[in-house]
Amino acid sequence: MHLARFPRARFAHLPTPLEPMPRLSEALGGPRLFVKRDDCTGLAGGGNKTRKLEFLLGAALEAGADTLVTQGAVQSNHVRQTAAAAARFGLKCEVILEERVPTNAVDYTASGNVLLDRLLGAKLRNVAAGSDMNAALESVAEEVRAAGGKPYVIPGGGSNPIGALGYVDCAIELVAQANAQGLVIDRIVTATGSAGTHAGLVAGLALIGADIPVLGIGVRAPKETQEANVHKLAVQTAALLGHEERVTREMTVADCDYVGAGYGLVDEAVIDGLKLVARTEALLLDPVYTGKAMKGLIALSRAGAFKDETVVFLHTGGAQGLFGYHSVLEGHLA
Repeated sequence: MHLARFPRARFAHLPTPLEPMPRLSEALGGPRLFVKRDDCTGLAGGGNKTRKLEFLLGAALEAGADTLVTQGAVQSNHVRQTAAAAARFGLKCEVILEERVPTNAVDYTASGNVLLDRLLGAKLRNVAAGSDMNAALESVAEEVRAAGGKPYVIPGGGSNPIGALGYVDCAIELVAQANAQGLVIDRIVTATGSAGTHAGLVAGLALIGADIPVLGIGVRAPKETQEANVHKLAVQTAALLGHEERVTREMTVADCDYVGAGYGLVDEAVIDGLKLVARTEALLLDPVYTGKAMKGLIALSRAGAFKDETVVFLHTGGAQGLFGYHSVLEGHLA
């Protein structure tokens, strides 16, 4: 496996820290918890998409693109980081925001990540929930071409085989850190949504023979759909590196019991998780991804699912989105 064969624009703050969470571990009565701080990747607040964007920007720049075109939910962390990457390299950024969450609250529609998108210079357009986002991306890309520009289309979440290379690289980095610390990792837990982070980890760990299971806590799709999406992308990513046969279906595991009422909708267990992690480890999670992943981790830990294990929680960032949920969180954080 030779990632240097792929074009890469280097701007992430790497390696990100691997830190113990002793107070949270104590509060839950085990397991032994660590956190991989991919909220610390830099790029306008950081997050997991920054690793993906190093490879996606590398491909875009090699292709001579002058405009990045992407999509996401209104409070998308991916969109914020893509807008930041475009600004960093002097590119234009065209964004389609899908109104997946049924709310007109001004904090959700104009604050948090949306405010940062505008600050970074992205051009935003909103579409209704359930829109064909692939068709919308191509339509905007065609507009750019018609105006004489050269677009590079990045899928939602940066989740294609090129983007997933960022988490192949993360798998290598994490195992190297664990080896340096003498840390035996029994399991990695992370949020799983657009599939790129989860799939890249699965592919990377398989390719280096690390034999560490990854549990994705779903934030949107049902288990069968999510696992199928992750597995397909993990195989495609491994194939890009010449070893698709090393990724087996059994390596892809998602628990989608903690989605709650739907994508981007916050419940009391998510808020309790945000509070517990903030008040034991001074870590800020987001309500949509890491908050739901932590909701699952807390529930499973209390049920004894990880008994005597050392578990690494991959923090994918997104605290900027907290400000988009002010009206939801108001009165619940006392």
